Amino acid sequence: MGPLSGVRIVEFAGIGPGPLAAMLFADMGASVVRIDRVADADLGLPVPPRHDFTRRSRITLGLDLKRPEAKALALRLIDQADALIEGFRPGVMERLGLGPDTCLGRNPRLVYGRITGWGQEGPLAQAAGHDLNYIALTGALHAIGRDGQKPTPPLNLVGDYGGGAMYLVTGVLAGIIAARSSGKGQVVDAAMVDGALSLMTPIYAMKEAGRFPAERGNNTLDSGAYFYEVYACADGRFISIASIEAKFHAELMQRLEIDAATLPPQHDRAHWPAMKERMAAVFRTRPRDEWCARLEGTDVCFAPVLAMDEAAEHPHNRARDAFVTVDGMEQPGPAPRFSGTPLATPRAPGSIDAEAELAAWGLEAAEIRSLGV
Repeated sequence: MGPLSGVRIVEFAGIGPGPLAAMLFADMGASVVRIDRVADADLGLPVPPRHDFTRRSRITLGLDLKRPEAKALALRLIDQADALIEGFRPGVMERLGLGPDTCLGRNPRLVYGRITGWGQEGPLAQAAGHDLNYIALTGALHAIGRDGQKPTPPLNLVGDYGGGAMYLVTGVLAGIIAARSSGKGQVVDAAMVDGALSLMTPIYAMKEAGRFPAERGNNTLDSGAYFYEVYACADGRFISIASIEAKFHAELMQRLEIDAATLPPQHDRAHWPAMKERMAAVFRTRPRDEWCARLEGTDVCFAPVLAMDEAAEHPHNRARDAFVTVDGMEQPGPAPRFSGTPLATPRAPGSIDAEAELAAWGLEAAEIRSLGV
């Protein structure tokens, strides 16, 4: 099931963006074989494999790639794959004898996806780093935070997942499309620093237009504006307001029973601090659920700020089956949705019949048994 049914991908296990990208491929129906290094199987993961939702819907082989027979098996899988993804430092796969020249020499239509923080070349290519470092180099981290406060780490969503996994998936799928028409594969160099910078394109456009001054926390989208902000309610919980457009702003004021005649021009930044205090005082008068009853579903551009243990219970998420239960554990379901090739329910790590899956890749039964799967 899914639009990628019939697509085969070999994943060399890593952390961060690589596993999420592989999960997305598998969620969309691709047959993904994950290869773990035996000596480094847990890769420092913060959760055990059963609880690592990004490992879902694919099988895992533990291989010591320094052994000739293990490398030969990996190459046999790569020979039949549409794509390969790996997230090691530049040069590691080459030293293992599994670099692009070797793999594309055997399988010319292969798309060789590489995800790193700094990219395959450049002064920092061999340096260690993490999400926070990569987004620091793009201007994104500097722009996130409140006035007078230091930059705020946005989890690892911007570098690892937005700038990394999503751009790796986009690049690999584009490469597969190109290979199907040309018969020629290629290397996809997906660097998290490049992807995060690409995500910043609209913000840089605002900067060039003079609509995003350098001061953090004083702009429309970074908590400077009173109409694009998070407010505390009477019960200590929070709501979000994003009434940017004039018609949405007008509806917000009407529903809050604020006299329009008492309002300064919406985009006059000099009045934003005072208006923020005024709005904060209004929202502190009622608990969050009362504000939901009054504002949710309107054109105010409103939503309650839900904790993770609340999100699955929200009526909108329930109506869309946004969460699924796999092996007794609730987790975000596959996205996006497809009308003609619906996605299957994800399968728990370790639950797939590995022997049948590998047989479909052309491995003989004896060879599969020798792997201990």
